Amino acid sequence: MTRTLAGKTVFVAGGSRGIGEAIAIRCARDGANVVIAGKSHVAAPRLPGTIHTAAQKCEEAGGKALAVRCDTREEAEVEAAVKAAVERFSGIDVLVANASAIWLRGTLDTPMKRFDLMFDVNVRGTFAVTQACMPHLLRAERAHVLVLSPPLSLQPKWFANHTAYTTSKYAMSMLALGFAAEFGAQGVAVDALWPKTVIRTAALQMIPGIDTTRCRRPEIVADAAHAVFVGEDRAGGRFLVDEDVLRAAGVVDFANYAVEPGKDLLPDFFLD
Repeated sequence: MTRTLAGKTVFVAGGSRGIGEAIAIRCARDGANVVIAGKSHVAAPRLPGTIHTAAQKCEEAGGKALAVRCDTREEAEVEAAVKAAVERFSGIDVLVANASAIWLRGTLDTPMKRFDLMFDVNVRGTFAVTQACMPHLLRAERAHVLVLSPPLSLQPKWFANHTAYTTSKYAMSMLALGFAAEFGAQGVAVDALWPKTVIRTAALQMIPGIDTTRCRRPEIVADAAHAVFVGEDRAGGRFLVDEDVLRAAGVVDFANYAVEPGKDLLPDFFLD
């Protein structure tokens, strides 16, 4: 029997655009209930997409959706978003911890407000949303938490150019590892997922110097996330890479994920 997410409730933190939105839409195609939690409730000129537009796309894809304004740095907003999700859909089966902030500068060019933003969103936010969802995940069948963070590495090259950002992303991965060890025996599988190549998102296009034609589209990460959620392997504690997940699921042609098929792809950070 092929598993689907039909009738399951998927809480996506950071789901208004990009990878988070793509994961939400992929889950909705199965008939899932999708909670889009994020700060973007009003369209911004430089970053198109809001929790409301993402929710609309999920419903158009065949799911049910709830848009909830939520800054994951704020404990009260996280608790309110989780409460709204449970009141609407009676539980939470899957959490996608995707909310993240990026600043690709060296130490001397990293203002403390940027440092604080990354650690508040990436680390505190991941912990807060997982903590708030966990009581409901513990009551779910085949519960899963997926953190969008890289495999852990102590290679100095990953720290040299942006120590603060790298440390914040690795802290997310350490949280995933800890959650997996803490809750795996209670039935909640926790994994981390990272793209093999750079993914073209609206946020990426604001970073100068990146040839976005050499990127893949967010749908590759979404398809990989879906494969993780419905797959038989629930060992947890894994650091997964999107392409590897899809190859294991039988995918052999990745050309359709490319922004411009045939171009050399840019490898993402943190993969040795």
